[in-house]
Amino acid sequence: MTTNKNTLTTHEMQQRVDTYISKSEIGYFSPLAQIARLTEELGEMAREVNHHFGEKPKKITEHDKAIEDELGDMLFVLISFANSLDIDLSDAFVRSITKIETRDKDRWKQK
Repeated sequence: MTTNKNTLTTHEMQQRVDTYISKSEIGYFSPLAQIARLTEELGEMAREVNHHFGEKPKKITEHDKAIEDELGDMLFVLISFANSLDIDLSDAFVRSITKIETRDKDRWKQK
């Protein structure tokens, strides 16, 4: 994993998405619509992973999309979803990783 000058905190990402969405008259989509969008993006990423690592080659007519682009699309939708429900993703992540570190601390052989 590499970092660069474009690194943002989760708070900055959530704020940037909110700034973009709040310019639209429609605003945030409903939670169900956003889950559908996230599912669509996951399908697009799965297709890319299958093309890069699986047995299914791309058709000649298909454009090459990078996996990181698909991850970025998923992240945008996920942040939009969190924002629409007023969820702080940093807090959600800390709760999740703490649970995983505690529950799974002896699950795998350590280096």
